[in-house]
Amino acid sequence: MTQKMTTKKLAMAGVLTALATVGSMISFPVAGSQCAPVQHMVNILAAVTLGPGWGVGVAFCASLLRNILGIGSLMAFPGSMIGALCCGMVYAKWKKLAPTCVAEALGTGILGGIAAYPVAEFLMGAGPAGLFVYVVPFLISTVAGSILAFVLITVLSKGGVLNQLKTA
Repeated sequence: MTQKMTTKKLAMAGVLTALATVGSMISFPVAGSQCAPVQHMVNILAAVTLGPGWGVGVAFCASLLRNILGIGSLMAFPGSMIGALCCGMVYAKWKKLAPTCVAEALGTGILGGIAAYPVAEFLMGAGPAGLFVYVVPFLISTVAGSILAFVLITVLSKGGVLNQLKTA
């Protein structure tokens, strides 16, 4: 990858990280976790425009910033990063939006929800009721974000903007 392309991807990753961080202010609490659907929308947008590695990086940076700013919890890390990896790998393989959105929902909702349990138990000192306690709240958040992403990317694609973002 050329330095020019790397710089463009880094700039796009920065914009997506900022969008996810600011967008996390649009959140709602469900069962001890903060549901932030904009993060999941950004995960899918990053998967489609940047790829899986960059998507995980954006998810990590957004989670880190949310925690530093006091607008997120440590559970943001497993939820967003696992979902970003899953949807990024699915998009890289099939280049189809619907399966990418489903991969985000399942990656964050199921795998991220399960991975959040030890984070809550050992790092946050919370005593969650069981291993699957975060699956439902994570699913609620990620399904909402996946729907947002599907609509946004469909509109961007029809307007020709998505191709410009991918090649920018």
